[in-house]
Amino acid sequence: MTAGQGEEKRGGRVYAPDFLTELFRNPLDPGYADAAARRRESPAPAGWRGTSVRAVAMVVVVALGFLFAVAYRETIADEPSRSQARAGLIAQIKQREGETDQLSDRADRLREEVSRQRDAALSGSQAARLRNMEAGTGLGRVRGDGVVVQLADAAPKGDDAVTGDSAVGPPQVGYSDLQKVANDLWAAGAEAIAVNGQRLTATSTIRSAGAAILVDFRPVTSPYKVTAIGPDSMRDDFEESRSAYLMRRVAETTGLSFEVREAEDLTLPAAPEPRLRYAKPSVSPSPSPSGSAADRSSSPGPSGPGTSPSPSGGVR
Repeated sequence: MTAGQGEEKRGGRVYAPDFLTELFRNPLDPGYADAAARRRESPAPAGWRGTSVRAVAMVVVVALGFLFAVAYRETIADEPSRSQARAGLIAQIKQREGETDQLSDRADRLREEVSRQRDAALSGSQAARLRNMEAGTGLGRVRGDGVVVQLADAAPKGDDAVTGDSAVGPPQVGYSDLQKVANDLWAAGAEAIAVNGQRLTATSTIRSAGAAILVDFRPVTSPYKVTAIGPDSMRDDFEESRSAYLMRRVAETTGLSFEVREAEDLTLPAAPEPRLRYAKPSVSPSPSPSGSAADRSSSPGPSGPGTSPSPSGGVR
């Protein structure tokens, strides 16, 4: 300390603190302290003014409480109706499913009865030829040895250890996977194929509707069993197909389940009766140059009059 500084200190001169020191020492703005002091000095409102302020505050509190009570009551009152509506929809769905199953069983019984009556009316050779045609087109139940290809979605993962949020959904089998497997089974010599009990025909479709997979507009769920009846070499030929190679790679990397095994004495159900459409010739003796839809559908194509899909065909 120099002599000049000592003299200034002895003379009563005080250095002002810097900004940060003052901020930590007095964090509250002086204006707040002044306002609090003025409120303490001013008298509290008395008479009708003070009473009115307290009354307004009480009315506001009561009104807010009443609104909250009404909202809570309405929410609780609507909950039973929502639960009841949901339970009613679930009951209707189960009822419709039961009715559909009963109608399907009745249709199968009637179909078997029609087959017996038809076989009794036809000769043995004609009945056998008709049964073979039904088996080839998917309209007849078939039995035999074959292959079962099973695909299943990956197992779900647990929640994230850091955030606690649900992990991304596990990999799932897509409708295109089932399409590829079915088409390669046809190529390997399959004579009849079913997916989870749904028989495939030349007009069958495997499509998706949101997260669901539909086989001929009927939903199927994991695990998916593609059952095929065919020759003894069918499994080896399918194992060398592109779809089997890709599914094995996908199963190794994503956790999907893919299995191919041989099976004996398989039974595949008959497919539902198809909705057939017929083309009718034009009534006019001199059709227009452009032609009608019936003319175009009945006109001979590259392979002869009309077109018809292959019995085995492919799944679209």
